Amino acid sequence: MTQAFEAVGPAVVHILAEGPRGGTGSGVLYAPDGYLMTNSHVVSGAAHISAKLTDGRQFSAALIGNDSATDLAVLRLEGDQFPYAQLGSSANLRVGQLVVAIGNPLGFQATVTAGIVSALGRTLRSPAGRLIESVIQTDAALNPGNSGGALVDGSGRVVGINTAMIGQAQGLCFAIGIDTAIDVTMRLMRDGRVKRAVLGFAGQTIMLDARLSRGLHRINPTAVQIVEVIAGGPVDRAGLQKGDVILAVDDQTIHSIDDLHRYLTAEVVGRSLVVTVMNKNGLQRVTVTPEADG
Repeated sequence: MTQAFEAVGPAVVHILAEGPRGGTGSGVLYAPDGYLMTNSHVVSGAAHISAKLTDGRQFSAALIGNDSATDLAVLRLEGDQFPYAQLGSSANLRVGQLVVAIGNPLGFQATVTAGIVSALGRTLRSPAGRLIESVIQTDAALNPGNSGGALVDGSGRVVGINTAMIGQAQGLCFAIGIDTAIDVTMRLMRDGRVKRAVLGFAGQTIMLDARLSRGLHRINPTAVQIVEVIAGGPVDRAGLQKGDVILAVDDQTIHSIDDLHRYLTAEVVGRSLVVTVMNKNGLQRVTVTPEADG
């Protein structure tokens, strides 16, 4: 694990975010021209962002893109020829594998802790309320300031971006898988944001009547109820109303808001979706065309 720290440690920076919601955290340089990954919650709302390298040099940082739905952000430092980390693949991780977490907890520069991969495929609620998929659970100790730092495998490749710990819990820490981080990072570098589809309503997950659920042959007795319709939005144009219950989209069963979020990717923007709903008129199949968010 010494090799892992030597390979990645110089590429892990200490981030100082100044402003109304400023704070400190960590970031991982992944390109020699100063691009780095960090957590969205570390830099959101900051008026000025800077980063300090392990050699003591400090640079101003520009926010290239921010995605609160996955708690990831991309910064770029002013300069070039920066040390940078090699990125691995979180898909190749195995439970029980040794990993190290590198960051700047409580302001202590370039701190490393070791642990194992405790579980894979976890989900974690982001600051935006969406579920982050394919999260890595580890027992490598994290503390405030570790957010945005690197989770590294034994070969010295970054396999995750450390993002959260469970308060009052022992050995429960989480990292966003690097495969997800790379995908989001590329989108942020290209567009400045991650495009997603929206249907133009606020909804909530509800329990269905047990007899009704059995009659509909649903595995779980839950669905999504519309609680507010945005005027002029896709759902409004399709004639759906407050109180209608969404059961499926394109014949894919919808049990929760999270199921709906997973389906509403950028790829379905502008595509006609067949939404199965239940309302006062019984079961209906309605065509809805999602829009891009913002």
